[in-house]
Amino acid sequence: MSEKLIYLDYNATTPVDKRVLDTMLPYFSEKFGNAASHTHATGWTANRAVETAREQISKLINCDAQEIIFTSGATEGINLSIKGVFEAYKAKGKHIITYATEHKAVLDTCQYLETLGAEVDYLPVDSEGLPDLQLLAKTIREDTVLVCAMFANNETGTIFPIKEIAQLVHAKKSILFCDATQAVGKVMIDVQDEGIDLMCLSAHKIYGPKGAGALYVRRKNPRVVLLPQMHGGGHERGLRSGTLNVTGIVGLGKACEIAQDEMWDDAQKLSLLRTQLEQSLLDLGNVFVNGSQKHRMPHVTNLAFTSIKADKLIAMLPHIALAMGSACTSALPEPSHVLKAMGREQFANSSVRFSLGRFTTQEEINTVIKEVSEAVNKLRNEA
Repeated sequence: MSEKLIYLDYNATTPVDKRVLDTMLPYFSEKFGNAASHTHATGWTANRAVETAREQISKLINCDAQEIIFTSGATEGINLSIKGVFEAYKAKGKHIITYATEHKAVLDTCQYLETLGAEVDYLPVDSEGLPDLQLLAKTIREDTVLVCAMFANNETGTIFPIKEIAQLVHAKKSILFCDATQAVGKVMIDVQDEGIDLMCLSAHKIYGPKGAGALYVRRKNPRVVLLPQMHGGGHERGLRSGTLNVTGIVGLGKACEIAQDEMWDDAQKLSLLRTQLEQSLLDLGNVFVNGSQKHRMPHVTNLAFTSIKADKLIAMLPHIALAMGSACTSALPEPSHVLKAMGREQFANSSVRFSLGRFTTQEEINTVIKEVSEAVNKLRNEA
């Protein structure tokens, strides 16, 4: 067994890129100002850093810098978007549409709003995790205020046809919210071309710090109105009160700048490594890919090892950081809601997610192929 940890759980979080860390460091000490302090140079310096980050993010996703609202991460952006729209558009209706494979932050928020009178449709997906656009068109109503559709699934990497979804949503004058946490900075996202109205992202998924995120809020065609969910000071155009995390925001901005420059090269490299890993493990036999193999992120594969318990496989690989395809709540493992929605519940406890990243090497992939193959064969021989 290799003694050095091989990290293949980049969908969970990423290490901070040294270039990002170097950019952040001065804002812990020498440049420690509050960006809302407008009467002296310390505050002006902090505010300039925040506005630079706003520009860096807006360039990455092709929007106006003033359409970027800083948050503590994607979960806060999700809550602000869904609750904010629901409260602001009650005159239009209380109907929300989302998908059964969305992140729990979306599903839990929608379920909470149901207790406040919201009507929510949780649409199914097919066996590859892709939506039925005809069903969506039939489900959107005149009183539909919001449709929530994630750009790329966190468990399988499956990419939704967001542009086509947006066209259906806008035809009924509804709003499209997109959780792009797993996709921003890894594949090209142009919010204008895609037709996205609200979109969240998180720094720690793109080699930035934890605790920093951003929400894109469209200002025209249509202008999206949100009611704030956090009050006290009117920061971020009144949408998100609270002293800005300048250090984290600086890191998020730098991470976006690097992603814009290196995203294509990273994707090419990781796609080749992912394909090598995936094909080698499929060659073991009785191994299947969960999710679309055509419409997916370049760095992720979710594999079902039939007749093997994923937790036992992972336990045999202590020097490889992996994640199961199923979520765990409290002490009891529950089948992944994503795989269940795809009709693959029988594979939920046998599935492992491999998510590669910027610092994954060819040598590491070779080692993972060898060690996972040996572990799978050993477990099958013991069965």
